[in-house]
Amino acid sequence: MTDAPAPGRRLGPWQTATVVEVRPETASAKTFRLRLPGPSGHQAGQHYVVRLTAPDGYVASRSYSVASAPDAGPEIELTVERLEEGEVSSFLHDVVVPGDVLEVRGPIGGWFVWRGETPAVLVGGGSGIVPLMSMLRLARRTQRSELVRLLVSVRAPTDLYYADELPGPETTVIYTRVASPGSPRPPGRLDLDDVARALVAGSIVYVCGSAGFADSATELLTAAGAAPGDIRVERFGPTG
Repeated sequence: MTDAPAPGRRLGPWQTATVVEVRPETASAKTFRLRLPGPSGHQAGQHYVVRLTAPDGYVASRSYSVASAPDAGPEIELTVERLEEGEVSSFLHDVVVPGDVLEVRGPIGGWFVWRGETPAVLVGGGSGIVPLMSMLRLARRTQRSELVRLLVSVRAPTDLYYADELPGPETTVIYTRVASPGSPRPPGRLDLDDVARALVAGSIVYVCGSAGFADSATELLTAAGAAPGDIRVERFGPTG
């Protein structure tokens, strides 16, 4: 994920984070739980940069959204999709195990954040659910679930991140190619009716996904009545 830091805001130093757990989310995505030297201080929607340095000095770094809810502890979770040509994501998936140490920097981002105090509509495509999951987890942890509505679009049930945790009255899953058994909605792309049902007047809308998904979702949200100034968008690309 990418997001520019707030103007005039200095980034913190690089830190060493210990990998304490690695667990699969889908066939191509894993969640890495990292323990930082001190409290992360992150807000829902922010991200961290992970930096890898090879023995010959070559450096590669990528930004990954935090999936865990903000708390006072030193641990964060990053969910990473493995990309075939991705230097960092391939290393994380194929090499990293609990006990390893990674260099990280963050939290980063001051605009695409939700502090858990006002109504929010969350619209994610595929792996774009990651920062939105941090927001949903925050709402559930603080018992403010009534403030959020999450709409996530994925190709099939096997592509759904956090499948065991996600279901609830605040969430709706749209399957675009293969629907889950018993799903009341046939497979198909996100449409105006889907968005209109999720939209709540007075909410800030957070959209995260590929550029194509973000643009399409924004058009649908605007058509459904969302004010352009109330829509916050984070786009990502396959930079891995």
